[in-house]
Amino acid sequence: MQPTPIVRWHQAVATNDLSTIEDLLADDAVFQSPAVHVPQVGKSLVAKYLRAAMVVLNNDSFCYIDEWIGDQSAVLEFELSIDGIYVNGVDLIHWNDEGLITRFKVMIRPLKGLNTVIPMMGKQLQGDQP
Repeated sequence: MQPTPIVRWHQAVATNDLSTIEDLLADDAVFQSPAVHVPQVGKSLVAKYLRAAMVVLNNDSFCYIDEWIGDQSAVLEFELSIDGIYVNGVDLIHWNDEGLITRFKVMIRPLKGLNTVIPMMGKQLQGDQP
């Protein structure tokens, strides 16, 4: 059985519902990007990055292909294609006792996939407001 934070995350991704992102996050949540060297801290900033990632990555080819669940953490492996470029990655998600996400780290490979995602994320982040 999946823990509640992972069930809620999968529901947000499946419905592509950007409005629910902040409800999943702790106030002091941290986002670690594969392209930004400094962790992004705080609920509104983390929500901004996750909304942008959902716009860029959550296309018709996106799917989670595996997952590993711990007591208060999970690793979700995903894959997708963007403009014919294969992207594979993992979401490392940690949550607190209240079931709110405290840390969300994304890693993407191969390099060609990451280089495809970076400018698209930049464009989304410039247009998104926290």
